[in-house]
Amino acid sequence: MIANKAVLLSRAALMAFACSMWASAQGAAVVTIVNNNAPNEGFNDPTPVQPVGGNTGTTLGQQRLIAFQHAAGIWGATLSSNVPVRVGASFVPLACTADTAVLGSAGANDIFSDFPNAPRPNTWYPSALASKLAGADQAPDGEPHIRARFNSRLGLFPDCMPGSGFYLGLDNKHGDKINLVTVLLHEMAHGLGFQGFTDEQTGEPYEKRPSVWDHHLIDNRSNKLWVNMNNDERRVSALSETGLSWNGEFVTGQVPTVLSPQSTMTVSGRRAGAAKGAYEVGDASFGPPLDLAGVKGELMRVVDQANGTGLACAALSAANAAAVKGNIALVDRGECSFVVKAKFVQDAGARGMVVADNAPGPVTGLGGGDPSIAIPAVRISVAAGTALKAVLKKRARGKTGIEANLTIDPDRLAGTDSMRRIRMFVPAEFDPGSSVSHFTTDAKLNQLMEPSINADLIHEVKAPRDLTQALLQDIGW
Repeated sequence: MIANKAVLLSRAALMAFACSMWASAQGAAVVTIVNNNAPNEGFNDPTPVQPVGGNTGTTLGQQRLIAFQHAAGIWGATLSSNVPVRVGASFVPLACTADTAVLGSAGANDIFSDFPNAPRPNTWYPSALASKLAGADQAPDGEPHIRARFNSRLGLFPDCMPGSGFYLGLDNKHGDKINLVTVLLHEMAHGLGFQGFTDEQTGEPYEKRPSVWDHHLIDNRSNKLWVNMNNDERRVSALSETGLSWNGEFVTGQVPTVLSPQSTMTVSGRRAGAAKGAYEVGDASFGPPLDLAGVKGELMRVVDQANGTGLACAALSAANAAAVKGNIALVDRGECSFVVKAKFVQDAGARGMVVADNAPGPVTGLGGGDPSIAIPAVRISVAAGTALKAVLKKRARGKTGIEANLTIDPDRLAGTDSMRRIRMFVPAEFDPGSSVSHFTTDAKLNQLMEPSINADLIHEVKAPRDLTQALLQDIGW
């Protein structure tokens, strides 16, 4: 998935292991970082650096390790286990270009079933959780419970997202860089059990046994658990866009304290015609959140391209600026980032921004971060954008008679189904490494375990900010 233009994959990565070990974390569990890098590489990179954001390391390798230890400490203080959790980790060159990159990957190193004290028979559990439940290490010969690797080239080379590397500070002040501690918290969660072991693309359980994950995935249309489905039913459920939810008492119990009301856009006015009504929208990770009072104004199109689209990737023309001033600007997705579009329409005096998608699929949010953005922004679907443009095309630029209100629906929680269970990420086109194994991108507040790292995330894994700990509790932590 795209996170600050970077691909965040979440699956176990096979790699060779070195022997040096670094202990980390205090609290209810101990999380140990196993350094798999060779001398002068990764955690052992001797490149001098200045301390940053509470990270006191004086070499690049030291700072990487301190960031790992910090993330491990957060999970250690959150979990409970008598068996130390070993994370085999390394920084290695991974795929990247000037605009996109693989940030890293992680997952359970091994899975176990029918171990001592196993809560469910004939069911797969990830290595760290199986060891916790058994009260004894299930991993053979000191093998790690979690394997993880991250991109050692990110932001450091002209062919690997130059200028957008990992922020190694511990204080969340990452600016336009990628917050490494947040990425680590996300990936460690996968290794702890925020993943299934059934093939999501075929629906086939590994060695014909379900995973504990399958006992909590529920198709919210049929109200049928994955563990009770056949392979084809699971395959279809994994492509259902909004049809798959998490059915667990800890997560569902905390949903009302963590998630906020669903945002919506209501279109009205004497000239709105067939476009009248409420529209599903995706929230932006920048700008102010919407509230019940709403932000109202005439909906005005920005048109700055020969093909009739309005990208707002440069300062608005005088005509476009006059149209959006004091109103809600409708712009098209593409060409530049969402924060760039928001800044240009804000500079032109718009009260809010609506981005019409350029590809079919479920409505998702607008990523990015810029503290100077002071207007709300939302995304609408291709179909919604087409309907609105059709009625706007017939009206004068100066006054459309079509009113938009960006507000919230107090009766719905963002990212949930009709039973107020949080939905999972299941796009209509299967997304390897992301489908099924993440929360929906519709959640608000943005959640750590969405398929992309949002700029507004902080180093929290539990309620009232986040549902990740609750999900791990549902599977046995």
